[in-house]
Amino acid sequence: MENDDVLDPAEGPQQRPQSLMLAFFGNHVLEEGDLCVSSGSVIDVLGRVGVGEPAVRSTLTRMVNRGLLSRQREGRRMYFGLTPHARRILEDGHARIWTRGAVDDAWDGTWTLLGFSLPDSWKSRRHDLRSRLTWSGFGPLYSGLWIAPGEVDVTAVVEELDLSDHVKVFRAQAADLTDIDQMIRDTWDLESIAARYTSFDARWTPHLASEPDAGSGSGSGSGSGSGSEDDPIGTRLRLVSEWLWTIRTDPRLPTRHLPPDWPAGPAQETFRRVAARTEEPARRMARELLDTARAR
Repeated sequence: MENDDVLDPAEGPQQRPQSLMLAFFGNHVLEEGDLCVSSGSVIDVLGRVGVGEPAVRSTLTRMVNRGLLSRQREGRRMYFGLTPHARRILEDGHARIWTRGAVDDAWDGTWTLLGFSLPDSWKSRRHDLRSRLTWSGFGPLYSGLWIAPGEVDVTAVVEELDLSDHVKVFRAQAADLTDIDQMIRDTWDLESIAARYTSFDARWTPHLASEPDAGSGSGSGSGSGSGSEDDPIGTRLRLVSEWLWTIRTDPRLPTRHLPPDWPAGPAQETFRRVAARTEEPARRMARELLDTARAR
């Protein structure tokens, strides 16, 4: 996930093509085993959310070079599938969205502390580590000491970056003299995190305006929903990509240490309702539109 996406308060996050590409493969390939999708199909779907063909082609090539996608030729067409590395990334995102969620009402008081010391010349690896720690729910308690609520397993992160000799991880609980509320405010930018949720909710609530039985929280794609019926595959791609962008910097802080009007819960409810009503229409559309092949 990129760290320099930009939030436009009026129009939402300006998603990079790679973020949208990962969301596309997460929506339509991750749970389909060894499925590959033709470049033409990827160009078609990402074009629906404003990504031009040159950007799609260059992103596909870049993701192959980074080990995120595999490719194979079938006649005159090129097909792309997920590598094991990409699957791990998408499975983690899937768990973050559907299993862990954005609200933590059951925090047990445990914190994970991670200390690291890297040579000054390792700027790129330091950036990668901080980026991965942010996605994993950590924030900088001090420059080389990061903290996350709950028990967070960072083994894969540390090993993939080959930093095992430079990182120390501990489980801890705060002593009584520690003001946890103040520590949270000092470590994380709560206003920025809350603004993402509020903006997401404002952008996507109109998609539920024509939803039957709007209070039920269910739906299978009936109703127009601000265009979701006309183009469910594009709507769902934007929805998932924007939600991942929204939660990327949220460490799922314990609810009892957050402001009473914390907007994560309402935003998550909106996300799940739009997701529920677009899921089956998007699947049907994908079956009709996507040119696929099995990986060799």
